[in-house]
Amino acid sequence: MTNDSSTPRTLALAAGALATTAGITAVAVANYRRFKLHLAANAAELNETLPINSLWWRTHAKEKGDLLYVAIGDSAAQGIGASAPNRGYVGILADHIRLATGRTLRVINLSVSGATVELAVRDQLPRFAKLQPDFVTVAIGANDIAQWDAERFESGIRTVFAALPPHALVADLPCFHLPHNERKVAVANQIVRDVAAEHGLTVVPLHATTKRQGWRSVLTQVANDMFHPNDRGYRTWAEAFLPLLSSAVARRVPQEALTE
Repeated sequence: MTNDSSTPRTLALAAGALATTAGITAVAVANYRRFKLHLAANAAELNETLPINSLWWRTHAKEKGDLLYVAIGDSAAQGIGASAPNRGYVGILADHIRLATGRTLRVINLSVSGATVELAVRDQLPRFAKLQPDFVTVAIGANDIAQWDAERFESGIRTVFAALPPHALVADLPCFHLPHNERKVAVANQIVRDVAAEHGLTVVPLHATTKRQGWRSVLTQVANDMFHPNDRGYRTWAEAFLPLLSSAVARRVPQEALTE
């Protein structure tokens, strides 16, 4: 009997299949490269907003207010990816405090885009030490995941949390969705919870809140760089803070003042 695998027709079909596979692979590689270039262009466009957002917060920090809110964090606290700086979660929380208290509010946003926990210790804590805020939020650590070092992260978190007043709200890291990142985030968030407990600080469940949004949030709640939240994403971040912030407002501002 003739072995079909060696017939000219079979060999031709196999060659055709290989050529088709190679063609599909080439198209996939080309599409991936175009996607990467598109993301890089979008990231570069967002990078142009970094000094704009920073200037916006520095300018508004000069405004006087009956109450003081201070934010420590990274580009998310700056509102990068939102349609305007105050549409990030810090701006949303500030508006909530104003509405809930009926008071004027000064906001000092100490955050720096690209900040790691280590950089927050170096650049933000010295400025924070000079302030006496009525409200404090801390959301830092997402940038540590790229070059993860658990010991360095914990050392920085301990330094940051030790400098905070008891009423500060500290967020754990958001959900990254990708398994290889989520394994690091799980370690980071356990550190955040453990150190916060040692200092009696309240942890904002940012990870659980963002995880509940599911994979579709990557398409609906992320800016065009596929990393920073957009307006909708920042509203989700704010939702993680709001119940605890409302409790903080009730504790920090006398009830009689709220009804005046």
